[in-house]
Amino acid sequence: MILFPAIDIRDGKCVRLVQGDYGKEMIYHDSPAEMAKQWERQGATYIHVVDLDGAKTGNSLNEKAIAEIVQTVSVPIQVGGGIRTMDQVDAYCDLGVSRIIIGTAAIENPTFVKEAVATYGEKIAVSIDARNGFVATNGWTETSAVKAVDLLKELAVMGIKTVVYTDILKDGMLQGPNFEELQLMHEASHIYIIASGGVSTEQEIAKLRDMQLYGAIIGKALYEGNISLETVMEANSI
Repeated sequence: MILFPAIDIRDGKCVRLVQGDYGKEMIYHDSPAEMAKQWERQGATYIHVVDLDGAKTGNSLNEKAIAEIVQTVSVPIQVGGGIRTMDQVDAYCDLGVSRIIIGTAAIENPTFVKEAVATYGEKIAVSIDARNGFVATNGWTETSAVKAVDLLKELAVMGIKTVVYTDILKDGMLQGPNFEELQLMHEASHIYIIASGGVSTEQEIAKLRDMQLYGAIIGKALYEGNISLETVMEANSI
């Protein structure tokens, strides 16, 4: 299982939000690139980056900071947050981003998702962010009437191979992932599932690995010191 340390960027800084609430922000580092370098030194083999400003506005406002990350580390990075046009996808691919994660547009503009997959194949992933099993959009500020598991099945038909699944109510709470929903998603299709939201202990990471998930994103637990990336990377490789 791939472990992805998360770097959430807002106003060019590395931050964390609680349950996606833009009013509950903690700044952890002024330089996302330096943060990425730190995670790489501690053994990260892949880094997860989110443009929080982009997620809210639909504009890639932190492209410069993301470019610096790509130039600073040698491991691949995946990027999400407000990617809603082919121009944005092209721009990130040109920067050297390894995987592009589409969120809100998967609900609002499936034609765009199909075009992105047709152009870039497995470099395109989709983020399914759910609240009580229903997909949330626009930086988690709105909840749709679409069930997460139904969207997953539609994405499989479109050719999507990888999905990041986030339970919003777990995000930033350090209370553990929603294992039941993750199991449901895992069993619903052959899409690779990356768990996101609430991962807070080494035991939870081991449980996600036992579920044979493709990956798990670790955010606040790393920044608060609840989890040592070096330790879990070593345990994960056994």
